[in-house]
This record gives sequence, C-alpha cells and structure tokens, in this order.
Amino acid sequence: MRPLLLILLLFYFVACKQEEKPSSSIAVNDSESIETTDKISTPTDLDELQLHEDPENYNIVPVVKNLSNPWGMDWMPSGDLIFTEKEGKMFRFDGTTTHEIKNVPEIYVRGQGGLLDVILHPDFEDNQFIYISYASQQGEGNGGNTAIARAKLINDELQQLEVIYKATPNTKKGQHFGSRFAWGNDGKLYFSIGERGARDVNPQDLSRDGGKIYRINDDGSIPNDNPFMEREDALPAIFTYGNRNPQGLLKHPKTGEIIAHEHGPKGGDEINIIKPGVNYGWPVISYGVNYSGTKFTDKVKQKGMAQPMAYWDPSIAPSGFAVIDSNKYPGWKGNYLIGSLKFSYVEMLETSGDKAVKRTKLADGFGRMRNVKMGPDGLIYLGVEGDGIYRLEPK
Repeated sequence: MRPLLLILLLFYFVACKQEEKPSSSIAVNDSESIETTDKISTPTDLDELQLHEDPENYNIVPVVKNLSNPWGMDWMPSGDLIFTEKEGKMFRFDGTTTHEIKNVPEIYVRGQGGLLDVILHPDFEDNQFIYISYASQQGEGNGGNTAIARAKLINDELQQLEVIYKATPNTKKGQHFGSRFAWGNDGKLYFSIGERGARDVNPQDLSRDGGKIYRINDDGSIPNDNPFMEREDALPAIFTYGNRNPQGLLKHPKTGEIIAHEHGPKGGDEINIIKPGVNYGWPVISYGVNYSGTKFTDKVKQKGMAQPMAYWDPSIAPSGFAVIDSNKYPGWKGNYLIGSLKFSYVEMLETSGDKAVKRTKLADGFGRMRNVKMGPDGLIYLGVEGDGIYRLEPK
C-alpha cells in the first residue's frame, strides 16, 4: 500500500498547484453591511502548540476493507453505514455485508472530483431523502463542476433523484470541488464548493460559484433570510465567500455553530466559524504562500475579512471533521477531530472557547485520512484512502 500512498500524495500536490501570481488586482465585493467575525482578532497558529504523540489507548478496528477512496459517510436510523467511493459508487454496510446502491448519477471523475459527500435528511425515517455531492458534467461547457442532488433511498436504490444545485461554469480543471455537508439547527442544508482552481476569479465574486459555503432548504429552494437574497449581483444560495476549498463542515453538537475547515496552499489551512455573509478573505488574505514558496499576497488581515479561529502552517491537508460528543473516550469529549491527508494521522484539537489549546495525533501513520466522523454508537470512524473504513475502540 505504501507505493500507492506516495503516488496519491504526489498527485495531490500536482492537482492543487495553480498559476502563481499576486492577487492584488482582485475585485473585492462590498460587505460593509454584513457582520464579520472580528471577535477573533488573533487566530491560533497551531504550529506554536506542541503536537503530542499518539496515546494509543484504543484499537483500530476494520469496518469495511479493500476500498479505493471512501469519501463520505453517514448512518441510517437502523445503524447501517452509507458510504461513497470517489470513483462513483455508493454502498450500504449492514454490519456484515456491503450492498451496492443502484442508480447513482453519472459522475465526472477527474483529479479531485468524483462522488464526494453523502448525508441523510434529519427526518430520513419518514421521508427517505438522501443527499449527495459530486462532480457533474451537467450544463453548458466542457468539464464539470460540483452538483448537489436529492433522492429517496429505497431498497438500496436512489429513486426520484433530482439535482437541487449545480455550480457553474463547467471547467476541465481537476481541483477544488469541495465538498462537504452539514445540517443546521435551523433545518437548512449547508454545503461547500471549492474555488475550482480559479483563485483570482471565483472566491471574491458573489455572482460566481466556487470558493463559497452555501445554504439551501431541504428541497433546494433558497431561504428568505440568506444574507445576499436582496442583492441582484449575488447568487442567493451563497452563505459565505472567500473560502478556498473546504473539505470539513459540521454543526457543533453543543453550540449549534456551523464550523468549517479548508485547505490552504503551502501553509494556511484554516478552521472558520461560519457566519452569514462573512468574507473569509481568500485569496486577498492568507497565512499561506504558493507551493513554490513565493508570495501571492502580503496580507494576513484586512478590514471586512474574517480571521480564522486557527490555522496550520505547515499545512496538514485537512479532510473530514468531527467533534467528539460521546463519553466513550475519557477526557476527550468536546475535542475536534481533523483528518490529515498529508501526514496520515487524525489531529485531535482541545479547545477553550474559540482558542485551540492542545494538539494530539491519533492513528498516527495509519494512512491518508479522507474522512473522520462520529458514529451513532459514539465511536470515531475513519475513511482511509487506498484502504477502507475503520473505527477506534477504546482499550
């Protein structure tokens, strides 16, 4: 498996690399009427915190083996695990047997694009609705972009599938599709779409998709209280902008806040508390640099742009996000979990208020962590590229 992991790691950096030029000419939308998260005046530089070694007080137990790239995970009320494979397949695991789910739409598999996240409706038991994010060629133009679809999951089959959001324009670029889901306490569906490699075009332009977090009703319609509903020059589904490529999104189980993490370039991976209408700054401000080491901006702060809660420099390439909400791991409840593609571990962050105060490695060296989730059994589940799905069982 080690040669495969090295190849995947090399591909990650090649796919993410883009034109290296300064971003000083980017037009920035006027957001003076929108509240920013200025309360976070000084984000936590996570590199300044000691990274504690893996306590190894758990066993890593296989759940589903021999997978290529397990991207998304969620659970049915029965406890059955639903998961996606980036290559375009979707499965239900009943604890013993893996069943393929039929009628998955055509997937545009290119670079980082493919079949991505999956989430069940909070009232799935009554309505059978399931949501998927994926790269799609639907629409005009060559290539693809991120689509959000809703279907009914009945007898291991997607029925009545409809695309409820499709990003435009299509492009043949293979990077930064996003995409993660979270349900808010408001009953709205939040999802992320990366800036699709158009760094200097999409993230700061409210009339364009990409580099945003979105908020929609469960049927795909737009909530009346979305922050840009009244702006004729803005896409009404946009909730935040100035995001690079968020591949972690969750609702905090205690506070109800929507929180995201996103990939930076070389340095500058971020954790952001998501607030309506906020500009998170990419690429006008950043704690990262180009992959070559050259700068694309000299700014880490600018008025009207939010600071992250915390950032990594060097980058860990974060993917998957969870908050420990069970008592099965003594002393860990409330800690954040972030998968690291680059360093092949799960990072556990202990926080105090909006500050990270302790970093610890889990499953160190086990593999490229594509996803990390809390299961309904209160256990931590990991999606590992080129391997499978595992859970951490306390010793």
